[in-house]
Amino acid sequence: MEKFIGLKELRQNMEKHIKRIKKGESLIIMRRSTPLFKISPIEDESEEWEEVVDFTKIKKGGVDIKDILSRI
Repeated sequence: MEKFIGLKELRQNMEKHIKRIKKGESLIIMRRSTPLFKISPIEDESEEWEEVVDFTKIKKGGVDIKDILSRI
């Protein structure tokens, strides 16, 4: 079942909404009566996830995208 909540409500009560999503609920996030995005629980926990690089561990403040693209 999907519930509609405001963006401000999501920001102010993030932990509460995380618990709702973990229980299987989907949330549609609204701003000024316009839907922005939907948050849903992961359906299949056995899916493999690709590891994401934390560029802040490489260089404080992150890495400039131009540096990354120039090396590809």
